[in-house]
Amino acid sequence: MFLAISPSLARPVYIAPAMTHQAPPFSAAPGSDPGHRVAQLRELLRLVGRIAGESGRDESGLDAAARISAGWDRAAPIAQRRFDALLEESAGWAAAGVEALLAAGEKPPRAAAARLGSEIRRTLGELEALVA
Repeated sequence: MFLAISPSLARPVYIAPAMTHQAPPFSAAPGSDPGHRVAQLRELLRLVGRIAGESGRDESGLDAAARISAGWDRAAPIAQRRFDALLEESAGWAAAGVEALLAAGEKPPRAAAARLGSEIRRTLGELEALVA
């Protein structure tokens, strides 16, 4: 941004910086394994499941993390960027949802927890499909 003097108006004129329609490139933290990041999202899902009163334990997390890591390494760069962006976005809203559930006190709403769990599961499926 800079100001220029317009000769016809004899006053400063604002000249906007050039705009671009490209999003800045996403860069994950150095050394962050996609499988590990998805495993963290699965941990949030387990917590939400306990709040929702769901029983049962998903033991497929390690297998899924290994598949995702291998798939991410083989995926095209555009699929990797989409995966990273979706994972970052979903981790943000999932963490905010868990915080809201925990802030509800002793009796967090089970229906809200179940809905959040459903959305996390859907997103995990999308993430896996992106690098399959």
